[in-house]
Amino acid sequence: MTDLAARRAAFRRLHASGCFVMPNPWDIGTTRYLGAMGFPALATTSSGFAFTRALPDTDWAVPVDAMLAHIAEIVAATDLPVNADFESGYAHDPEGLARNVAACVATGVAGLSIEDATGDPARPLYDIAEGAERIRAARAAIDAAGADVMLTGRAECYLTG
Repeated sequence: MTDLAARRAAFRRLHASGCFVMPNPWDIGTTRYLGAMGFPALATTSSGFAFTRALPDTDWAVPVDAMLAHIAEIVAATDLPVNADFESGYAHDPEGLARNVAACVATGVAGLSIEDATGDPARPLYDIAEGAERIRAARAAIDAAGADVMLTGRAECYLTG
C-alpha cells in the first residue's frame, strides 16, 4: 500500500475498528523490521530519535528540520501508515505550530500528535485556552493541506504531577 491516500484511509479505519498496537521504530532498520512483523501501523518516537543523537527528549533540543527529515525517512521506509510523535509542534505560538504541522503533513504521515507541554519547568503545560487554540491551529493546517491526517492532542499532565 504505497498510495498516501490509501495509507491515511487505512489509518482512519484502524482507529474506527477499535484498539490496535502501533510500535515505535527509531530508524530505517527498525521501521522495516517492525513492518515485516505484521503490525498495521507504526509511530515515530521522539525519544528514540533524540537518543540516537545524544539529545534529550524535548522538541526544544531536537531541531524541527531534523525531526521532519527523520519522520520523512520513516514514512519512506514503509508502506504502512505512520503516526508522528510531533512533540509540542516545535513552536509556542499557534502560527508557528501551524507552519510546522503543515510541514509534518507534507512528510506523508497518516497522523500526528501534539503535546500540551511547554518545555518550561516553571510552567510545564499550556493553559487550557492556549492549548485548545494550538490544537485548532494544528487542525486548520491539516485541513488547509487537504490531507486526511488524524490529529491527536496529547495531555502530558501525568509528567508534571
